Amino acid sequence: MSEVLAGCLGVSHRYGDSTVLDAVDLQVSAGELVGLLGANGAGKTTLIRILLGLLVPSSGHVRLFGEAPSRRARGRIGYVPQGLGLYEDLTAAENLEFTRAAFGGRWAVQPAALTVPPDVLAGRLPLGLQRRLAFAAAFAHSPGLYVLDEPTSGVDALARTHLWDVIRGVADSGAGVLVTTHSMEEAEECDRLVMLTAGRLVAEGTAADIIGDSEVVTVACADWPRALAVLENAGLRAALVGRSLRVPGGDLVRVRAALAGTGAIAGLARATLEERFVELTTG
Repeated sequence: MSEVLAGCLGVSHRYGDSTVLDAVDLQVSAGELVGLLGANGAGKTTLIRILLGLLVPSSGHVRLFGEAPSRRARGRIGYVPQGLGLYEDLTAAENLEFTRAAFGGRWAVQPAALTVPPDVLAGRLPLGLQRRLAFAAAFAHSPGLYVLDEPTSGVDALARTHLWDVIRGVADSGAGVLVTTHSMEEAEECDRLVMLTAGRLVAEGTAADIIGDSEVVTVACADWPRALAVLENAGLRAALVGRSLRVPGGDLVRVRAALAGTGAIAGLARATLEERFVELTTG
């Protein structure tokens, strides 16, 4: 069994009367890439801050490398926050040198995909290169655990692919990775997923585990705007995918009843991860 690098057990957090995390369990093991999913406000960033020891939970237990979160334990983590954490008035090289010094002079060989112009101020780099630099800073000391909070937000498809190649590579080399993302395509790159809704754990497992036998209703029709309006009036949420409509939940009888007389043809299909995510987080 792989070493457990980070874990939360029954972690809850409250701000006054508001509960933002409610008895959440989370575990990341060596060599494992774990995706933390949830809509905005689900509690993902709060959970990460608790895991890093930057917030104290209202209840529950947290462990990093087998001990309570501490400066020593955080020294073994590579962290890319949503805000990237770069010093914009320092060059790329100076940002990396600062990181190297902060972690005691250790230095790792950087993947080629993280190369950035060394003498340009970080604040003047395009967003894609800023994200590369943030990755390079997080990876600089060969941490055993990487915590990446929306690490590819706002970058183009090619840059996103390069960054995910790096993420997959460090997990394959034996490090643990915890990553948050809104992209279900990215989520399917993960070994295991943890899904939060309003601070509660609603699903955990591989993408296939979470989808399970969940189905959606597919609707083929010549006049999809009319069919969409009919479904919405019946309280059924639908999305246009290609030239057909897809209705989460798999309630074929209800969909057919709503579309009676429209000429639309309804059937069943296996849900995608994104459709299952919507079902779990809005149902």
